[in-house]
Amino acid sequence: MQSTGGDRPQIRRNSLREQIADALREEMMAGRLAAGRNFTVKEVAELYGVSATPAREAMVDLAAQGLLRAEHHRGFTVPAFTWRDFLEIFEARTLLTDSALRQLTPGSGRPERPAARDWSRLPSLRRRADAAARASRSGQLDVLVGCDLRFWQEAAAMLGNARIAEYLGWLRVQSWMFAAPFLRGASDLRGVCWDRHGELVDRIEARDVAGVHQVVNDYNLFTVELLARLAGEELAAVPVLALLRRPVPGTPAAGATPVAGVVAADDPGRGRVPLPRSVPPGRFGRPVRPAAPDAGTTGL
Repeated sequence: MQSTGGDRPQIRRNSLREQIADALREEMMAGRLAAGRNFTVKEVAELYGVSATPAREAMVDLAAQGLLRAEHHRGFTVPAFTWRDFLEIFEARTLLTDSALRQLTPGSGRPERPAARDWSRLPSLRRRADAAARASRSGQLDVLVGCDLRFWQEAAAMLGNARIAEYLGWLRVQSWMFAAPFLRGASDLRGVCWDRHGELVDRIEARDVAGVHQVVNDYNLFTVELLARLAGEELAAVPVLALLRRPVPGTPAAGATPVAGVVAADDPGRGRVPLPRSVPPGRFGRPVRPAAPDAGTTGL
């Protein structure tokens, strides 16, 4: 965690608890808080100039989402995601978006739900697309992670299913936590990450659901190919490649490109990823231990 010029990082909007969780999440997504980094409630409270209570609450929230590990009497640690972890995250993300988009495609056998999509979001989505594409083309990873996440949040909001959008956001945060260390190791990121956000907005604006589906597939294929190359891993183990390489019905055969998303808008509470409050125990996180009767914190 770093502050610029000796000043504490600037945090705004929502409750202190949410602001701190947002700030820590973006630090981890950008790789500035690396896997294995351990810190305490006191450190975080001092860094952001707040009391221990909102700092502790924010860290407990992130631990419940599997984005931090609570260490008994040692504070919290940033988890490490392996290539195997990433493949599980990526497969879940791909299958969920593919299923959701197939349900919206004409001829899918499911009734349209036009009222579920809020077309008033398009101007905001376009602004977010422009910001994310600029950050990608200029190689500004620290800017890109936030812009890209908020773009995909806004885009997923148009699916009309808040639970899908929230879950996709949670998966995307973990994807960035895996990807960022490899991207930070590159000497020049200009033109490396996906920058077709504007093209996706064009397809959405044209109500071209099949086209949207194809661009999202291209984006997912771009992502996994890029990360396999950076991580020195084989693509043969990726079970959803055939799905991504298959042309979407109603579109011409694609030839590919695009990395990182889900829901948001400019109203309070959006723009944040309201991630799941709990996750099953496993490689993505441990259950948070209850505080000891005489302790004022959880996991410390």
